[in-house]
Amino acid sequence: MLKKLPVFTLGVEEEYQIIDPVTRDLRSHLSKIVDGAKIILNEQVKAEMHQSVVEVGTNICNNVNDARNEIRFLRSKIVELADKQDLIVGGAGTHPFSKWQDQPITDDPRYHDIVNELQDAARSNLIFGMHCHVGIENREIGLQLMNQATYFLPHIFALSTNSPFWEGRQTGYKSFRTKVFDKFPRTGLPEYFDSVSSYDNYLETLVKTNCIDNPKKIWWDLRLHPFYNTIEFRICDMSLTVDETICIVAIIQAIVAKLYKLNMNNTSFNVYRLALIKENKFRAARYGIENNMIDFGLQKEVETKMLILELLDFIDDVVDELGSRSDINYVHEILKNGTGADKQLAIFQETGDLSSVVDFITGEFTKGL
Repeated sequence: MLKKLPVFTLGVEEEYQIIDPVTRDLRSHLSKIVDGAKIILNEQVKAEMHQSVVEVGTNICNNVNDARNEIRFLRSKIVELADKQDLIVGGAGTHPFSKWQDQPITDDPRYHDIVNELQDAARSNLIFGMHCHVGIENREIGLQLMNQATYFLPHIFALSTNSPFWEGRQTGYKSFRTKVFDKFPRTGLPEYFDSVSSYDNYLETLVKTNCIDNPKKIWWDLRLHPFYNTIEFRICDMSLTVDETICIVAIIQAIVAKLYKLNMNNTSFNVYRLALIKENKFRAARYGIENNMIDFGLQKEVETKMLILELLDFIDDVVDELGSRSDINYVHEILKNGTGADKQLAIFQETGDLSSVVDFITGEFTKGL
């Protein structure tokens, strides 16, 4: 029997919206926020493809509490630097009404290359996500965990949904961000690989044939990182609040830890066909935590909220050792009060005004700092 879990280190990346407080539209920060942040945060902050986006990343965190403290600090610093430029900051998977055509591209060779190759698919990719790295012992174990954890991606995604609007329209989706990103190649659910050598051969083939110049251009919802001993969950919309981000990060870490525990005890988790998991991903994008997803073990529809509660039962025996029970328990608040998308839609239904939705997004961003 496995006596003690290894330390599943964490790294969290968030992508922030930089907003004009008068127009409530996205606004270029002309690198002033990033340049100012680099003095304090070094490599923990960087510009993204569009000039109205700032990406931050934590240092390597030993536990969820460390990650919470880092995210609080990073959000606080970006808010402080934005305020000096008379700008405000928000967290959501899309902006409610900004048009991508109005947003300048960051002057960087990397982004110029992507735009040159992907054209309007890249220019229109005005979206904001949250990525979570979980440290693993080696890439062979990481690949097994990636194959198995793919089943849970729709569950995690449903909890994170926070992009119901696109260019001033109510899209009918709880996460339209994923629909925008689908235009990119090498996105969506990860392929199944039976070994690291098979995975590396795939990457090498893409590089040799000039499909990509860098293995990081595999933009799947979950990937075995090409350079670090981590698996990276990339499916989530950017969260409104620190509490939501940390709750989802804690669940991700616990899923990896539980699957690892099963593997070490020779009780591996079933690997399901991607075609089936795609059905649940669509339902999560469309309905969030409302409606039903599919329990493939039972081969029937089940309320999504019930499946998430079953997920909590599945990971229950590792959360105390990880020290994340209180953070994971926040999921009950999400199930009760709705995801970011549900809250955005409620504000819009109440006011009929997308500027009020932006005010809500920016107000929630600083909660708990």
